Amino acid sequence: MSRIGNQTISLPEKVAVSVADGGGLSVEGPKGKLEWTLPEGIALNQENGIVSITRSNESRQQRAMHGTSRSLIANMVEGVSDGFQRKLEIHGVGFRASVKGKELDLSLGFSHPLRHPIPEGIKITVEENTKITVEGIDKHAVGQFASEVRAYYPPEPYKGKGVRYAGEHVRRKAGKSVSA
Repeated sequence: MSRIGNQTISLPEKVAVSVADGGGLSVEGPKGKLEWTLPEGIALNQENGIVSITRSNESRQQRAMHGTSRSLIANMVEGVSDGFQRKLEIHGVGFRASVKGKELDLSLGFSHPLRHPIPEGIKITVEENTKITVEGIDKHAVGQFASEVRAYYPPEPYKGKGVRYAGEHVRRKAGKSVSA
């Protein structure tokens, strides 16, 4: 029994879900349109603004895909209605970021600037040269971009320098101690 897969998804106003013959799913809302293909054996039922997901049999693979499909569809509905957002903070003297055209320009203490291309469907804003906001309708794309930027210089435990998620706690370590 999939507890996640059996939950229903309520559609907000102005959000439309449609399924094509080959299992192609399309979710359209005020922020944009997302498409995905349903796995084999997974079906979508829509009645009065409520979407439910069903599976064809009780095999292990079908049970796993039941909950996964429901979560992905719920994320698509939330994305086209509200959108997703990740915030990053840069800590360190002289560390900064800026948006130049279709690239995020990062200065993180290396001998060269890091230029990370911004994918389609992602909007980047930089405030105070150290606060980066990643916004978009695709939860995976937003999280992936934020993860890639953080990977350039993850927060280090001694001075706390680096790129971190907003609100992320970095455990600090004590430095070397001098023995007499």
